[in-house]
Amino acid sequence: MVDSWWTWRTDAVVVVAVVALDLGNFWAEAPNGLLTGMPRTVIVPVVAMVGLLLWRRRGFPRAVAAGVVAGDMIAFTPAALAVAMYTLGSSVRGPRVLAAFALLGCATDFVAIQGSLPHAALREAVYSMVLTVSPLVAGYAVAVRRDFGRTTQARLEGLEREHQLRLEQARTAERARIAREMHDVVAHRVSSMVLTAGALRVGPASHDPAVATAADRIGTDGRHALEELREVLGVLMPGRRTTRPRPEVPGPGAVQLTGLVKQAADRGQQVELRVDGFPEALPPTVQRALYRTGQEALTNAAKYAPGAAVTVGLACRVDGVHLTVTNAAATRPAVTDLPSGGNGLVGLAERARLLGGTLTAGPTDDHGFAVALTLPTRTKCP
Repeated sequence: MVDSWWTWRTDAVVVVAVVALDLGNFWAEAPNGLLTGMPRTVIVPVVAMVGLLLWRRRGFPRAVAAGVVAGDMIAFTPAALAVAMYTLGSSVRGPRVLAAFALLGCATDFVAIQGSLPHAALREAVYSMVLTVSPLVAGYAVAVRRDFGRTTQARLEGLEREHQLRLEQARTAERARIAREMHDVVAHRVSSMVLTAGALRVGPASHDPAVATAADRIGTDGRHALEELREVLGVLMPGRRTTRPRPEVPGPGAVQLTGLVKQAADRGQQVELRVDGFPEALPPTVQRALYRTGQEALTNAAKYAPGAAVTVGLACRVDGVHLTVTNAAATRPAVTDLPSGGNGLVGLAERARLLGGTLTAGPTDDHGFAVALTLPTRTKCP
């Protein structure tokens, strides 16, 4: 809408200016010294009509140029001819058409000048050529430059799309490579753990209740790890076909957090769960973030603060859902033989930021450690 208004206003200004210039040029000359020697009562309407033709020059550049050339033979209209030739040069790409109009315009202009000035010679011929050819060449140069810019822009956009496609292909290939490595290495190791736990469960040592319980726990954790690993592999390789459906990751409802607390207690941790007005219906992304944060915090507490009491708090407040996992100081030496990438809380903090929340983690005054996650949610507290 803005472009249409700007174009309409520009065309109106051009028409008014051209008619004014050509009428002023006519009044400066003798009233009947033009080609046909017509009086002003005829010339003035012709000049106005030639100027009004320019209103349609964008849509019909050839027809308007021909009309202006014809009008120029009756009433000398150099301004209208210059504008028509400029528009023709910027709109038409045929060299023959442009050359024909240039010759016709020069001839018509020269004849019109001779009608006004009977003794016109070389100076007037050059003047008529400049008046016609210069706007035509200028318009053509502008059009060529505009076309070159569009071609260059289209080429750059094509190169950018090709670059993005290659980049995406490289990312897909890298994800596939990582997925294969995880399947060949991690899945193999975890499967070996599950098989070893199963052998231990039916072997001679299974008569010891503690050994049987530990074997069951190892087998259960190993199977859960394999299921979650299959889910990650499905994300890394979306087109990968599996023989079994991808499992659903549990949400952070009171029941699932109770399961996390029970697993931690089975590992020997002292864990207490406190739930305060927690809503049951939450978006899946919020559920997963809460569940993963609780899982990571309990694992870190078991690794770095063995024997310490751990409190898991889950609350629904006005500003969102809050999860806090706080452990006291360790009562036994920390477990140092477990590998760790050190990126668990960093990844969880990034996930919290993507969800519009915050995650903080750091030591407490009693030499313990606290992890606090706050996520906004539209679900109302009960």
